[in-house]
Amino acid sequence: MKTTLTHLPQTKQEQLKALTQIILGKVPAEMIILFGSYARGDWVEDYQEKYEYVSDFDILIVTKDKNSAKQVKKSRELEVELMANEEITRTSIIYHSIGFVNDKIERNYYFFVDILKEGIMLYDSGKFILSEPKNLNVAQRVEKSTEEFEHWFEGACQFLETAYIQIEKTWYKIAAFQLHQATERFYAAILLVFTDYKPRIHDIEILGNQVEKLDTNFATVFPRKTAEEDRLFILLKKAYIDARYNKNYKIEKEELEYLGSRVTLLRDLTERICRERIAGFADR
Repeated sequence: MKTTLTHLPQTKQEQLKALTQIILGKVPAEMIILFGSYARGDWVEDYQEKYEYVSDFDILIVTKDKNSAKQVKKSRELEVELMANEEITRTSIIYHSIGFVNDKIERNYYFFVDILKEGIMLYDSGKFILSEPKNLNVAQRVEKSTEEFEHWFEGACQFLETAYIQIEKTWYKIAAFQLHQATERFYAAILLVFTDYKPRIHDIEILGNQVEKLDTNFATVFPRKTAEEDRLFILLKKAYIDARYNKNYKIEKEELEYLGSRVTLLRDLTERICRERIAGFADR
C-alpha cells in the first residue's frame, strides 16, 4: 500500500495530516487509510449550473476488534468535530475491525481489494498486517454483480410502483416511506455492482453521496441548490422513520409526485449505468 501524498496539492496534504491527528485524538485506530478519488488522483471539484460536486476525503479506520469499531461508530464524536471544521475537506469515514477487513480482502471483495491496491496509509500502528486477496476470475465477478443488481433493482422497482398506487389512494405517508425504500434499494444496487460493499445504514443522504462518487450523473437525481429542493429531499430522507411513526409528518400529493419523478430518474440511471458497468467487467 502507498504511503505518500505527493500527488496531491500541498493544501490537501496539510488537511490530511491535520485530519489524521484529529482521528488519533478521538479514535483507537490501528490504521487510517485514505481511499477513493483522492488516493487515486482523480478527485473532482466541479461546479455546474444544476449541481455542485466536490469529492470527499474517503477514510477507512481500522480498529483492533469488532467491538471497538462499533463503539467508535456509535459515539459520533469524531463526525461531529469534523462537520464543525470548515478547514478540512468534507470527510466520509467507515470503521471496520482488522479481522473484518482481512476477511473481505481474502475473499476478494473488490471494494476492499481496491483499497488495498489504491489506498494510501496515513497511519499504521504496526500491530497488524493486511492480508492478500485470492484470485477472482471475470466470470465470477460478473455473476456476483449481476445477482446483486437483479435482487436490489427488482425490489426497488416494486417499492416505486407501490408508491404510485398509494399516492392514487391518497395514502401519502406510506407512499413517502415506499419512495424512501425505493431510493435506498437503488443506491444499494449501485454500490454493490461498483464496489461489492454497502454500509448497513438507511440514510439516503450518506448513500447518495457515496453513489455520486462512483458516477457524477447521480448528482442530478436530487438537486439541492434551492431551499425548496432541499426541503423536499429532507421530506424523503425523514420518511424512513417519520412517515411511519410521527403523527405530525405531513406530505402532499404534489410533493410526492415531484419526489416520485426524481426516484424514477434514479431508476433509469441505475439500470443503464449498472448494466454498463457489468458489461465492462465481462470485457476485461
